[in-house]
Amino acid sequence: MANKGPSYGMSREVQSKIEKKYDEELEERLVEWIIVQCGPDVGRPDRGRLGSQVWLKNGVILSKLVNSLYPDGSKPVKVPENPPSMVFKQMEQVAQFLKAAEDYGVIKTDMFQTVDLFEGKDMAAVQRTLMALGSLAVTKNDGHYRGDPNWFMKKAQEHKREFTESQLQEGKHVIGLQMGSNRGASQAGMTGYGRPRQIIS
Repeated sequence: MANKGPSYGMSREVQSKIEKKYDEELEERLVEWIIVQCGPDVGRPDRGRLGSQVWLKNGVILSKLVNSLYPDGSKPVKVPENPPSMVFKQMEQVAQFLKAAEDYGVIKTDMFQTVDLFEGKDMAAVQRTLMALGSLAVTKNDGHYRGDPNWFMKKAQEHKREFTESQLQEGKHVIGLQMGSNRGASQAGMTGYGRPRQIIS
């Protein structure tokens, strides 16, 4: 990890594209939310990708964030008293956050990989995970979300409809418009396709 040198050629191009996806404005909003949600003792990172990465890297702030979305007594992640200094402990803490976020409802496609954060490979993926977590918290509206609800999009919720038996029966006799329409269908004015040969003698 620490021995990784700069990338060149195609690897550099790919890394450059990934880095362009990082959103500076979104970073400010996510930092504000984390501070409001976890309390001011989490501090504030330096601006930019690297600042956010260093701030979240050990997994403690992320663990506090996901714990704050649960009621007291059922916190999913154990947060150590002192932040872990050993690399594998830090990665383990991030992995615990990811497991708790998935249990909370964040879908796998919105999750980042531990190395995306730890090595700073794809901080945009980290932003995507935090956005999904915030959106879920706003949507659940269970009293544990703190902050401005307008910071995140509310997820679409199920709207179940109940139909009576007679309504279901009526629906079977309606021709859907996808099948076309038989209204006004008649052969009036149509001529035959083939006319007999005119033989003049």
